[in-house]
Amino acid sequence: MKKNISILIITFLILIILGFLYLVIFGKKTDETPTLPETMIVQVFFNNSRLDPEFSCNKVFPVEREIIKTQAVARAALEELFKGPTDAEKEEGFFTSINPGVKIQILTIQNGVAEVDFDEQLEFQVGGSCRVAAIRAEIRETLKQFPTVNEVIISINGRTEDILQP
Repeated sequence: MKKNISILIITFLILIILGFLYLVIFGKKTDETPTLPETMIVQVFFNNSRLDPEFSCNKVFPVEREIIKTQAVARAALEELFKGPTDAEKEEGFFTSINPGVKIQILTIQNGVAEVDFDEQLEFQVGGSCRVAAIRAEIRETLKQFPTVNEVIISINGRTEDILQP
């Protein structure tokens, strides 16, 4: 009787081990490879101390960024701009005049006009006409790369008149 129970236990253990090995070797395989999201290229515009050693305040230069494809491409381009230059871009002389942490509150594009409203961080401790011109140029040129944008209106908390003053 004990011999039969021992054989039964050993057989049961062998079946469990064989089942485990079968799952490991022939387990669920799929031909599906994970799909990466579709991407697109946008340009963001920064000042550059090497390309413009005289530093013309409103002269900006494009760099390319790869982003996940989106319908809100203008917003995505501005968000890339607000990340600032990468370390590699900094080594090439690119820099930004835009404060870190700027947020887009509203962005609309109608009849060729992009109206973008930012939070107060855009003008926080911003002084000097040159820096103000550089900020405007970075935003304006980043948006004007799109064929639907001919003009850019910048506002802060809904104000357009008294913002980004030197």
